[in-house]
Amino acid sequence: MFSFCRRLAYAPPVTVTISDHARVRTLVLDRPEALNAFDEALYDATTEALRAAADDPDVAVVLLTGAGRAFSAGTDLLEMHRMSTDPTFQRGKHGFLGLIDALVDFPKPLIVAVNGLGLGIGATILGFADLAFMASTARLKCPFTSLGVAPEAASSYLLPRLVGRQDAAWMLLSAEWISAQEALAMGLVWRVCEPDDLLAEARRHAELLARRPIASLVAVKRTMTEPLREGIAAARARENAAFADLMGGPANLEALTAFAEGREPDFTGM
Repeated sequence: MFSFCRRLAYAPPVTVTISDHARVRTLVLDRPEALNAFDEALYDATTEALRAAADDPDVAVVLLTGAGRAFSAGTDLLEMHRMSTDPTFQRGKHGFLGLIDALVDFPKPLIVAVNGLGLGIGATILGFADLAFMASTARLKCPFTSLGVAPEAASSYLLPRLVGRQDAAWMLLSAEWISAQEALAMGLVWRVCEPDDLLAEARRHAELLARRPIASLVAVKRTMTEPLREGIAAARARENAAFADLMGGPANLEALTAFAEGREPDFTGM
């Protein structure tokens, strides 16, 4: 069986590690020094990797995970602060919206293995996972209200469908941590594994799927996801408008300034 591994560097030191085995392409978010937080370069790298996997006739399934102790700490808040305050900030080629476009359009099975903490897009990406595995020690958080912003990635539409309205409301409103067992109980993830078993178990299921005809896998996914596309597009439009209204506002600037200064934000009167 053909297998290889390569490391693609898009903007040093940001990398996505890519390996192929048995028609499964594994993508590892590899910015462990920043807990795999997405800056513009990592958004671009992940978008390009997903698009390449979608177009590769030898790839049947994609498995996405993170390097180190985090899956992803979400959007890089230090860069987000610069983006909000520096009019000369240069955005990436694809950015956050490009990654979500790639996830919406990804035609093949996407398996996510949450190996550690997942915040923001590190949690909401599960709305696009066809199967999600999670380490028993991992935790998830949707920190939008603690940042003074709105939901993202159609999570206001996908999460209620995935876990029910009240669990989704708690995740999106509270900005509190969700444990692996809570995520399993609410249906946010499909399996919880011991940390040392996570990738092996996720790969085992990915390779089982990859033995099926790719055209069949694509057809099954399309018939399941096509009815959701209109709702996803509408939710993204609502979320993006709300996010644009709130980003750079008093609560958001207070949250980002507090993060940069290493203190808790003070939302008194907001």
